[in-house]
Amino acid sequence: METFINENFMLTNESARELYHDSAENLPIIDYHCHLSPKQIAENHRFNNLSEIWLGGDHYKWRAMRGNGIDEKYITGQDSSDYEKFEKWAETVPYTMRNPLYHWTHLELSRIFGIDKILKPETAREIYDECNAKLQTDEFRACSIMERCNVEVVCTTDDPVDSLEYHRLIKQSNIKTKVYPAWRPDKVIAVENLPAYIDYLNELSRAADAEIHTYNDLLDALHRRHDYFGEMGCRLSDHGMDNFYAEDYTQMEIQHIFDKLLCRKTVDGKEVRQLKSALLYELAVMDAEKGWAQQYHISVIRNNCRRMYESIGADTGFDAIADVNCAAVGHKFFSRLDYEGKLAKTILYSLNPKDNEVLATMAYTFNDGSIPGKMQLGAAWWFLDQEDGIRKQLNAISSMGLLSRFIGMLTDSRSFLSYPRHEYFRRILCNLIGEDIETGKLPRSEMDFLKKMVADISYYNAKQYFNFS
Repeated sequence: METFINENFMLTNESARELYHDSAENLPIIDYHCHLSPKQIAENHRFNNLSEIWLGGDHYKWRAMRGNGIDEKYITGQDSSDYEKFEKWAETVPYTMRNPLYHWTHLELSRIFGIDKILKPETAREIYDECNAKLQTDEFRACSIMERCNVEVVCTTDDPVDSLEYHRLIKQSNIKTKVYPAWRPDKVIAVENLPAYIDYLNELSRAADAEIHTYNDLLDALHRRHDYFGEMGCRLSDHGMDNFYAEDYTQMEIQHIFDKLLCRKTVDGKEVRQLKSALLYELAVMDAEKGWAQQYHISVIRNNCRRMYESIGADTGFDAIADVNCAAVGHKFFSRLDYEGKLAKTILYSLNPKDNEVLATMAYTFNDGSIPGKMQLGAAWWFLDQEDGIRKQLNAISSMGLLSRFIGMLTDSRSFLSYPRHEYFRRILCNLIGEDIETGKLPRSEMDFLKKMVADISYYNAKQYFNFS
């Protein structure tokens, strides 16, 4: 009997199968945005069991388990065993049918552990024991898993105050996967929480070995850390925000607002937006000066359940899609950078699918012919990282721009088991193009170019875009 995850999984037509197997299947992975732990990579971490590597920190699974009526003690609680938590996940899996978790779960079991059984309560113990036995071998340590998945490049997500000590150790090791830091300065513009912001400025001051008494001091400290990240191989930044910021301001106003913050005086809403706008602009200029690429993730609203936020803290699965008006402010922000010749390579993501066409057209407003796809709509992100969301993103970029120049998929994951998501994306991409060939919307006579297009989107475009040698 054919297994669920088979060679033609999600490939519903002959053209799709030809495209995938000839052009995408065996290409390496460039995972240019993820949240893997550099420490675990540097130490080539050995995972204790399947629950640690699969359930720890996975908000997707936690949300599904809560939705399935699983008590929190089996999700983030301390009073249940690792196997009890896994058992509750196995109990939930059958109920995830038509959720991407069902596909990801079985792709990961198949591709990484070589297990083609369906995970459910009846198979939980067998699968758990088999995976645990493999995890105790060197072939299933952190770096070996990346090699097993043919991961060529990984870019982690790192705060400007990070010492990057583990990246230094990685550079000195014989790890085959190239691992680079990525600059994530979210806390630099998070000025709303004044006590936390002052604490962060003190951290930044120590990391940069520079006193911060004025706004110009802050910029100097950021430049120092930005330079250090560049020395460590960084070549892209990332911003996680609710929206873009482009409030009008003068340098004198910004200096005054920053002085108020340092004196722990309250700033009003307009002043907050002005300072955010100024900092976001300066950070973008730094990226342009170094030839980095910059990423902007917008339209997310975080930590919405007050009860659970107070109980178990931030980033535990209570985020959602936001609804912001990003068009006017986004165009204003990028127009200034473009006009001044300071617009870096830029990738735009939104958690709200209604923004796909907005961001796709925004990107193509500022492409200047200097490099292919200099500014573009990014991959389907987070809640949209599923078949419907991926197809919508691919259709938007196809309709409003050049799909052939798209830099492809990323995991945005904290898990070393998430690399089959690249395969998932490639299969959806090939199936979408295959459907167009089968229905006469694309010429079969141009199959050679279409195969090259698939290979470029899956791997080569990102390699060129980020200058990965």
